[in-house]
Amino acid sequence: MKIDNIKELENKAVEVRKGIIEAVYSGKSGHPGGSLSIADILTVLYFNEMNIDEKNPKWEDRDRLVLSKGHCSPALYSCLANRGFFKVEELKTFRNINSNLQGHPDMNKVPGVDMTTGSLGQGLSCANGMAIAGKMNNKNYRVYCILGDGEIEEGQVWEAAMASNKYKLDNLCVIVDNNNLQIDGTIEEVMSSYPIDDKFRSFGFEIIKINGHDIDEILKAFEVAKNIKGKPTCIIAKTIKGKGISFMENQVGWHGKAPNEEQYNLAMRELNNRK
Repeated sequence: MKIDNIKELENKAVEVRKGIIEAVYSGKSGHPGGSLSIADILTVLYFNEMNIDEKNPKWEDRDRLVLSKGHCSPALYSCLANRGFFKVEELKTFRNINSNLQGHPDMNKVPGVDMTTGSLGQGLSCANGMAIAGKMNNKNYRVYCILGDGEIEEGQVWEAAMASNKYKLDNLCVIVDNNNLQIDGTIEEVMSSYPIDDKFRSFGFEIIKINGHDIDEILKAFEVAKNIKGKPTCIIAKTIKGKGISFMENQVGWHGKAPNEEQYNLAMRELNNRK
């Protein structure tokens, strides 16, 4: 299932974005902006980087992913569906009361979800635990944790970062989705977390800075991260909230709002024209 061709990965990212729009439109609620900004990163993880098996979601030796910004579950669900963990048609049940695909990921209900998330700031602590367990059990799996740049205003993130360094978790890779927008405005307006690179560096992380929408840069960053020894890695990915949908890009209003029928059709048309 591994895809090495950049163009094919770009096309797969389009499919992932279509799944995001389908889910949020069908659920009439959700968070499209931040889901679209991590679509390229998640596509590379699930279709190139991570060692996983859709036929055996609980495989003990699999790589793990913790989506700490759990409100962006449409991106995770779309990747899992397109990878074959469940049917793509299920995306249309997003946020339905009887659906497994709730607004935040549930590891007990959705195949391929490694950690239940939604309460912001807690994901890195969970990822640390997975990475420590891997070392204790002499496992070779890697753990990936996606944080929002607004989310890292939470103090627990930095307590966890201290632990990542203390235990020399070189099997851990943190990705910060730096789209510069959160629910109430820009990061600077709300509670600036800049400079993000210097902060994580001061906590003992190796820093890699990339364009989070450039598939080639994403691939190379993960390759570099795998070869960092003795300390954790933080990839700071500069992204655009709502990436891929012209009227959603860099618009804070699309943090947590579903498109209407006209907007849905326009978004799908744009995405179909990108392939």
